Amino acid sequence: MTIEENRSALIVHENGITASRVRSIMSQRGWASEICDDGDRAVDQYIRLKPKLVFMGLNLPTIDGHVAALEIRERDPEARIIFVVSNSRLEKANDAAYSSGAVAVLTTPITRSDIEQKWIIINGPIPEAPGLADLDELYPELDDEAPHPQNIETTLPDPQAILSSAAPPLPINQNFVNPKKKGKTVKILILLTLLSVTAILSALYFDLLNI
Repeated sequence: MTIEENRSALIVHENGITASRVRSIMSQRGWASEICDDGDRAVDQYIRLKPKLVFMGLNLPTIDGHVAALEIRERDPEARIIFVVSNSRLEKANDAAYSSGAVAVLTTPITRSDIEQKWIIINGPIPEAPGLADLDELYPELDDEAPHPQNIETTLPDPQAILSSAAPPLPINQNFVNPKKKGKTVKILILLTLLSVTAILSALYFDLLNI
């Protein structure tokens, strides 16, 4: 099947306007396109769709366009990748294109004539991808995998045992007299005794007066 027989393209770009523009141009040429804005997801979509062309941006989330292009080339040596970047990123795009064996580099704002002028190159031989040899080194450095917490079995002490060892058990069925209440009772008894003695002395006093 030639490139013209399978007219499908995958557009992977961080700029939605640029992606829509490329899809519109390819639609005018009779091509169906899908848009993706994530580098890692683009690799999965390429495997699923098997498109004949991939328009790739550089500044993508998860993995950048350079690494995504290498991932695609690793899975399909016949993948045709076209980088689409701004003029300010052209030098970096040329390096990525050489590394991943891209068939062309286009600059934004992209026009239909840009694709037409490079259509023969886009359909030409696919270059080698020398960057595949260093693919692992292009990934961002990741922290070492955090160690999993050790599965230490912890036996909690019996709460009843803690209470038992902290203080002696309270006596059961034992009369408990509040010291404050006991002192108050004694004072009342003394007062009653004094009143009784006073009453007796008063009675004796009146008896003596009547003699």
